Amino acid sequence: MCGRYAASRKPEDLANLFDVGKWEPTEALAPDWNVAPTKNVYAVLERPLKQSADRTPVRQLRPLRWGLVPSWAKSPEGAAKMINARAETVHEKPSFRRAFEARRCLVPADGYYEWVTSADERQLEERGRKKRTRKQPYFVTPADGSVMALAGLYEFWRDRTLPDDHPQAWWATCTVITTEAETTPLAGREAGTDGPASLAEIHPRMPLMLTPDRWAAWLDPARTDEESLRALLAPPPGGLLRAYPVTTDVSNVRNNGPELLKELPAPEEETLF
Repeated sequence: MCGRYAASRKPEDLANLFDVGKWEPTEALAPDWNVAPTKNVYAVLERPLKQSADRTPVRQLRPLRWGLVPSWAKSPEGAAKMINARAETVHEKPSFRRAFEARRCLVPADGYYEWVTSADERQLEERGRKKRTRKQPYFVTPADGSVMALAGLYEFWRDRTLPDDHPQAWWATCTVITTEAETTPLAGREAGTDGPASLAEIHPRMPLMLTPDRWAAWLDPARTDEESLRALLAPPPGGLLRAYPVTTDVSNVRNNGPELLKELPAPEEETLF
């Protein structure tokens, strides 16, 4: 799954990287090294500009609330449970199907956090059993230092209890798509060293990172063919990501700062390897 990540890049840098045509400096978000569900996050998407007669899609950098609220939902109460969508079923689940067809986005991240669990605990989680005990946190990030572009979906939800001109009448929300974790060796890991050898040894799921060659196709709102869209959800080549232990301070969402990304020479508490 993807339940916590880091996003510290400046909006102007993200705009350049993703060839964004429109972003509002007044909507800039502060760097966040401990992004948790229901927070506002950056997303790259393509749609016509607000209040513009020209309906040509424009690539934009927009702040969205993490935790998708379907347009048909009666309330936003379940948003915190909708932070992830499974790649295997996103095209058929009622909560995600419409967004998958027409409202896809990229969620930029420095990387994401995951906690090591034992093999028995992982098997229980794969069967849908909750809740596991969190252990040593690891930070997973591109080995080359680039930005992770996570496949996402976004939706708009109208709060009918508020008047049309109320600033919170409309909610813009998003979710991150996940896939099976890689079993290939992590980048930079030397044989015989301690710690997980692959992402699958950390957690059975991982957020789906899209490589730059897929960005345009994924964002294109005119692309609606289910088969071609599902083809874009193929996992990226193995060996692009590395993982290292970080402080357990990240387990508390109130902690935030670049020190959370500092690589530890060894796990802080006894690991399972």
